[in-house]
Amino acid sequence: MPRGYELERVALRPGPREGTRLLAAVPKSSRLVALDEHGRDLTTAQFAPLLSRETAFVIGGADGLGAEVKQAAALLVRLSSLTLPHALAQLVLVEQIYRAATLLTGHPYHRE
Repeated sequence: MPRGYELERVALRPGPREGTRLLAAVPKSSRLVALDEHGRDLTTAQFAPLLSRETAFVIGGADGLGAEVKQAAALLVRLSSLTLPHALAQLVLVEQIYRAATLLTGHPYHRE
């Protein structure tokens, strides 16, 4: 990742009170963005401003995100209209964060 756009991955085991535990793991200073199939469809250029401040992107488990997480989110974003396996959703998210960061830093990686 470009300097200033470092990532930290936090994984939680599925189980009881998953939504509550997930919300507790999000730093209070972070904007919460939930990845959800019913979220907004963004281009990379529209996604990039989400990196303007500390943001926690959350991906649900096999049953998706609970209502309490979606309600707490500042924004719901859709990575794809397709159902993606959890590991692939993580990979797509990291690629988009990288692409958005290079766009913001003026690196020629992203082309429109």
